[in-house]
Parts: sequence; structure tokens; C-alpha cells
Amino acid sequence: MAIVSGGLDFEKPILELDKKIADLKAFAEKEKIDLSQETKKLEEKLQKTKEEIFGNLTPWQMVQIARHPKRPYTLDYINLIMTGFVELHGDRVFWDDMALLGGFARIDGQPVAVIGHQKGRDTKENLLRSFGCAHPEGYRKALRIMKTAEKFNLPIISFVDTPGAYPGIGAEERGQASAIAYNLREMSCLKVPIIVIVIGEGGSGGALGIGIGDRVLMLTNAYYSVISPEGCAAILWKDRTKAPEAASALKLTSPDLLKLGIIDEIIPEPLGGAHRDPEWTAAQVKMALKRHLLELIPIPREELPKKRIERLKSIGTFKNVST
Repeated sequence: MAIVSGGLDFEKPILELDKKIADLKAFAEKEKIDLSQETKKLEEKLQKTKEEIFGNLTPWQMVQIARHPKRPYTLDYINLIMTGFVELHGDRVFWDDMALLGGFARIDGQPVAVIGHQKGRDTKENLLRSFGCAHPEGYRKALRIMKTAEKFNLPIISFVDTPGAYPGIGAEERGQASAIAYNLREMSCLKVPIIVIVIGEGGSGGALGIGIGDRVLMLTNAYYSVISPEGCAAILWKDRTKAPEAASALKLTSPDLLKLGIIDEIIPEPLGGAHRDPEWTAAQVKMALKRHLLELIPIPREELPKKRIERLKSIGTFKNVST
């Protein structure tokens, strides 16, 4: 991902106009002259440029926005839309994986369990949190929290934001694949509502390990895919620079996935991405969560796993229509 002076490479025209407007305002203030008309024209041009660029994003550009280092992460959404968050630690077997966190909180008084991947804001924190790539202990911790939620009849909210599960030898030795597979099976059968929201990257089994739900929602510029565009390009073309072509072929954007029936709803973002207005984005997430919770909570506990499994079975089902 190329970032130019605080923005992505394709945002360069916007950054240039932003600078011109700032320089013009500073000059007008310094010289005590009225340049409001000139400033207004530039601001109108800036708005038009934003609409042209962000209204016609390619899949690869959407992937870049999903990876933006200033994008809101799980803890940001918890702090913005929930109260009384109590984090739980450890998998009761090996250690506490900081790449996947969870605990209990309230959304306008409604108690919920919440889990999610967490990236870091600087190098030190990213190393601590493995860049959001969870180890098997993280998936076991998440399942422990979800089982507790089932015991006390609490809905589960899952925030997905990972390039993939941690690929190290130690993680594989401690059962990475089996931990994810176990979560897939157990989440399918939990007798409480589960709402999954892909808030950034939704990469491979690392995302699926906490991605089975009654409703799967996605932010506009998030992506959800069996493999990263770079990984796909390396396999198909032996050339990671083909990532933009791979992103288009993978159908990993929210509109593509909604059309395919893999997700249930797209949650809107502000023009340019969630990082441009985290509070507004969090408000949209909260509204979507409350709406789906109202629909899911009344469903009898015994019916939830049946409906969830039927939803999963319907993915990838096609009918042949004779012409």
C-alpha cells in the first residue's frame, strides 16, 4: 500500500487541493485580504474531485482503504458504541493472544459479548498484536468467551479485521488449523444470536475463525476473501505486482459479496473511508447492530443454529434455468 504524505497514492489530487486551500487561507489571513470566493471555488473543486475518485474506486483501491493505518479498529468501535467493556484474557491453556481480544459490554443497556481482531497503531503495538494475525490461543480465547455468552444467553458481536491467521511455525505446532476448524463447528451450533461485521481486512481462515454468524455485515470499503490479492497474484502469475488484477478477479468487495449472498448488508462509510470520520462510521455500525439484534433476539434459541446452518448451506447454491 503506497501512502503519499498521509494519503494513499490515488488520493494525490485531493491532497494537492487540500494544500492549496490551506495555503490560500493562510495567505488571506496573513495579508488581511478577502479571498473567500477563490477559496469557495477550490473547495467546490475539491468536493467534486473527492466524489469522482471515491465514487469510482477499483477493488484494489478499496483494499488499500481497508488497510489504511488510521482506520478504526475493534477497540475504537467498542469505545464508541459500547459501555462498560470488561476484557477477558487468556485461553486457559497457553497464553493471552493480543491479536484477538474479547469480553463483555453493553449497547444502550443490552448486554453483549464482543470479540474481534485488533491491530496496532505503531510498530511496537503491531508487534505486540502480530499485526492483527491471531494465534490458535486467540481463537480458543474467543470461543471461551462465546461459550460463556451462550451460558448466560447473551448475543455475540464479532469484529473481523485481519490479513489472516498468524503463519508462524509455533502457531502451526500449537494447532492453528484445528483451532479455527473447531471454532467453525462450534459457532455454527451456538444457541445465541451472532452478528459478524467485517470492519477492514477479512483474510482467509483467520477471518472465518470468528466469522460464522446469523448476520454478516460489511463496511463499504472492507474486503473479505479466501486469500489476499498479493497471495493470489503470487500463485497465479508468480508476480505480486499483479495484485490489482487479482483483487478484481477475487470478487472481494462488499458490493460483490452482497450480490453473491455471502454478506447480508453493507454499512456505509464516509466519503474516503471510515478513518475520515470514525464517530459517524461507528454510529452507522451501532444502528445496524441494534436493528439486527432486535430481529434476532426474539428467535427461539433452538432455532438459531438451524437457521444459521441453512444460511451457510445456501452460499454457493445455483440453479440451472433452461432457455
